[in-house]
Amino acid sequence: MNAPRARTRSTAQNTGERAEEEGRAVERRLNPATRVLLATAGGLLVLVGVALLVLPGPGLLLVLAGLVLLSRAVPAVARLVEPVREQALAGAEASVSSRWRIAGSVLAGLGLITAGVLWGVRVFSWLPFAGWSTGSSLILSGLILLALLYWSYRRVESMRARREPKQR
Repeated sequence: MNAPRARTRSTAQNTGERAEEEGRAVERRLNPATRVLLATAGGLLVLVGVALLVLPGPGLLLVLAGLVLLSRAVPAVARLVEPVREQALAGAEASVSSRWRIAGSVLAGLGLITAGVLWGVRVFSWLPFAGWSTGSSLILSGLILLALLYWSYRRVESMRARREPKQR
């Protein structure tokens, strides 16, 4: 009689395998046109997210969103979702780990919004690509940064409150 072998896989591997199995079940039900649409949208989000890793914006979160969509169309991609999710959440926690980081992020968001307004109203004639197309994208980036910062702060604070028993 063989004894069951102990599983030493990480949670991310198990979750990835589970997601891949669920993805295969969904794949059987998806229309090929829907699969192409999901793959295209997911691929575009991944590409934009990779670009935003070095540009101002929520790069890792867009990569995660793209991978989630892509995993619906291509189940083999599902194993990549959990590690990226862990990195994205770790990055969100790190962004609000100290008051200085929060202050820096708030200043960056406000700076993006200010720059967007300056570009939009063409205050300085020497600004490249002056106009509302550039200005609105800068404003949107600043608003997204501030919204994600707020979300990260609330998430980390709620996690801390659950970890630490309330002292009375």
